[in-house]
Amino acid sequence: MTTNRLKLHAAIVDQMAHTRGVDLEQAALRGDISTDEISDLVLRCAGCTQTQTCQNWLVDQVGTVSDTPRYCRNAHAFRALALASARDT
Repeated sequence: MTTNRLKLHAAIVDQMAHTRGVDLEQAALRGDISTDEISDLVLRCAGCTQTQTCQNWLVDQVGTVSDTPRYCRNAHAFRALALASARDT
């Protein structure tokens, strides 16, 4: 896997988290997610075949959304992080 591919998927993970209302840096500081778990999110994302579809979906979103696309391999993690973020605010 190339560095550029990992960077692309790291950006997608960050955008998806933001779209779900999650600041990954703040979540890590609160202890809601570890850096290893964030790396796992990126690797799962990099294994997805829906990259362009996901990027298009992210562009179309306005504000915070209540769920990820059904094909998202990290949907469970984003759901848990969104709940934790809501609880901590």
